[in-house]
Amino acid sequence: MAIITVSRMFGSGGSEVAARIATGLGWQLLDNAFVDEVASRLGAPVAEVEAREERVPSLAQRLGATLARGAPEVLPGPSDDALPPSEERLIEVTERIIVEAAGRGHCVLVGRGAQSVLAAREDAIHVFCYATRPGLIARAARRLAVTAKEAEKVVDDTNRQREQYVRKHWKRSWLAHENYHLCLNTDWLGVDGAADIVVRLARDKFALAATTPANRLE
Repeated sequence: MAIITVSRMFGSGGSEVAARIATGLGWQLLDNAFVDEVASRLGAPVAEVEAREERVPSLAQRLGATLARGAPEVLPGPSDDALPPSEERLIEVTERIIVEAAGRGHCVLVGRGAQSVLAAREDAIHVFCYATRPGLIARAARRLAVTAKEAEKVVDDTNRQREQYVRKHWKRSWLAHENYHLCLNTDWLGVDGAADIVVRLARDKFALAATTPANRLE
């Protein structure tokens, strides 16, 4: 198998880079499909999984979940079956999907701690996409159609959450360069330029044709 994981700072265009890599190599792309698959397996609303992925619950959220599950007589409400899935269950299912996807064939996996889950794999290339702070804010503002000040808050909050998410669940630093084979500045390289570098490296490393059929997430 051959695997590429793409971790990305919010506002770097990393998901676009990953999509271009998958297209260039003809490989399966697993990005937003993570949300649908996790939601399907947990029987949870897609919107709920999307709101919680790559995020660490706040203290209030953790206390609320603990009370709801451990002391229903104190905090009456829905039955256990109706409660949202626990953080641990979300991580467990996400990890399983990552491992299964990597076992099915060549794939590009975006975020969700994939670089940590598959850290020991020798058939993987781990990529990190970043940009300058002004670049992150400008791209986020365009993407979200908000002001620069609003985009700055989203960028800071999202990237802080991603760092905490990886550190909490895999005891690794999301930003540490030693966790990646390639760190790509999308401000300087552009989305296409960054993707081209990864595609060329993958072809050289894995000696695979770019026309390899993509595998689908079943």
